[in-house]
Amino acid sequence: MDSKYDISIFNKNLQYKNLKIKNKNKVKTLYITFFLSILLSFAVHYFKLDYIESYLYDLRVDLKPTSNPSQFIETVFIDSTTIEELKTKPTFAQHIQLLNKLLPEEPLAVVYVLNPKEIDGTSKEKIEFVNTAIKFKNFFHVSKSMSLKGEEGSIDFTDELKPIKVVGGPLTSDSTLLAKDGVTRRMILTYQDQILLHLQLASLALNKDITPQSIKGSFDFFDTLQTYIDFHPSKSYPRWSFSQIYDQKFQPNRFKNKIIFIGVDLGTNPKDYIMTPYSREINAMTAVEAHANMLDTLIKNSSPIQIPNFVNILFSFIISLITIYVVLAMSPIKGLFILGINFGIFTILSFILFYPFNYWVDMAHPLLTIFISYYFFIPYRLIIENRRSWELYEKNKLLTQVEELKNNFISMMSHDLKTPLARIQGMAEVISRDKKSVLTDDQQDAVKTIQQSSDELLNFISSILNFSRIESHGVKLNIKSKDINALIEEVLKKYEFLTYQKKIKFKKNLEPLFSIRIDPELIRQVLSNLIENAVKYSPENSEVTISSEELEGSVVVKVADQGIGIPEEELSSIFMKFYRSKNAKSSQIKGSGLGLYLAKYFIELHKGTIDVESTGQTGTVFRVILPLDGAS
Repeated sequence: MDSKYDISIFNKNLQYKNLKIKNKNKVKTLYITFFLSILLSFAVHYFKLDYIESYLYDLRVDLKPTSNPSQFIETVFIDSTTIEELKTKPTFAQHIQLLNKLLPEEPLAVVYVLNPKEIDGTSKEKIEFVNTAIKFKNFFHVSKSMSLKGEEGSIDFTDELKPIKVVGGPLTSDSTLLAKDGVTRRMILTYQDQILLHLQLASLALNKDITPQSIKGSFDFFDTLQTYIDFHPSKSYPRWSFSQIYDQKFQPNRFKNKIIFIGVDLGTNPKDYIMTPYSREINAMTAVEAHANMLDTLIKNSSPIQIPNFVNILFSFIISLITIYVVLAMSPIKGLFILGINFGIFTILSFILFYPFNYWVDMAHPLLTIFISYYFFIPYRLIIENRRSWELYEKNKLLTQVEELKNNFISMMSHDLKTPLARIQGMAEVISRDKKSVLTDDQQDAVKTIQQSSDELLNFISSILNFSRIESHGVKLNIKSKDINALIEEVLKKYEFLTYQKKIKFKKNLEPLFSIRIDPELIRQVLSNLIENAVKYSPENSEVTISSEELEGSVVVKVADQGIGIPEEELSSIFMKFYRSKNAKSSQIKGSGLGLYLAKYFIELHKGTIDVESTGQTGTVFRVILPLDGAS
């Protein structure tokens, strides 16, 4: 039960210092991360990422469950069916008949998306068309142009169509600004404080004045007030062919108090179509459906609301903070896992805020912060890691040199100590055996003390030498065939005098065994250590039991004592080098703490095992198991 010197206080101080340094480095990393995150979160927002953000916006629109459209809107199209039945595009005469079929229905408003100037007919038919149109409560032509403030009426018709009310309501597209991809996402509410058509129509539908400022998500854009369209997919609104209305193939009161948009869907003119967040096809949605979506957005006041920029910067800051800390402080695999979770949570949050709450969170800039944080700080991390690796390499190189010097010093000192020690032992032996010299009792005790101390010192030097050989990987097996029982008898004979002094009895249970291939010198040291410990730590008038047997292809040797035992919590540590149990330290018995460490090492060199059982204060049992086929 040899164990190490008490260095627990030193270890605790070292652990405290290491923990203090580690915590200091963590705090430093947090400060750096915080500063860089603030800097990065503001810096990325100087980049215009409209194209990427618009694409991510379109993705959210596409994945968002669509709500039911309002019941105020109907759409009428001059389509291929109309051409087939009428054999031509509808003329003013046929448009007049269409309006006459709708007039009794008392629609709330009729909006011609089709420009009446493009309708064929005589001047008389034009006048009749106008006279029919003005009979409706509200009849509009939605113009692609807008009049400047002070030049109201500049977009009105100048011929027979002049009585028709023309109101601006152009379809926007991100062609030269923002995403620059030609997709329609926005609608204009006012131009130079003039209220445009769709806001007027929404006021009619809801029978109340709707102020532009009351529209959710509205924002200033040059001289206009705009908002984003809450799109429904194509064909979401009730759709009628011109020929169906012309032939009156609808139920009475179908269009009562409805707003009717009339336009073209022939697939021949790109101006009759727009690209939408759902599709970038040139004919993704008709202009009529686009106007219906714009009106429906205002009626339901369901425009997507852009989150304020400072909130977007905050999101970027939080994400960059997490990303930079992960890159600088965590292992690559764990870091990628955390970043994946970070990315997933932010993406899910962005979609949840968009639906059902209709809040549009900027995703492009936070994702850019992840990219920059990861790919810009990974090289920095690698530089730091390489620097640390180089420092560790240099430290390891220095420690290796120091360790080699230490081992050489220990080996040299141990060898140099053995020579004078052997002389001391020899002279003490000569004095004790010289029958001519008459020694007093005190002198005889002194000689015995010299012999015992010399033996203890020799054992300590031998342990240090063996430890030095292990540290320098210098232990090699000298395999021979040997009877384990013969080695046990040799060791027991060696400690007969010690057992006689302590009145301890050896009890042997040695089964006859075949010789096995072992290194006798190393196994002798193992047995000596176990038996000597058993004797040293056993009380007087006790018994030490040594047994050997063949069991399941192995030779098992047990050494059991009735000594002070080992606390259960220390059993896993006693084979560590320089370890001393509490019971051993509290006794007056000296030890180096290397005996059991060397015993375990020597047994494992033989492909064997050594273990211990003890319940404390009731003795200890050490068991050595060696394979019958010997060490390879």
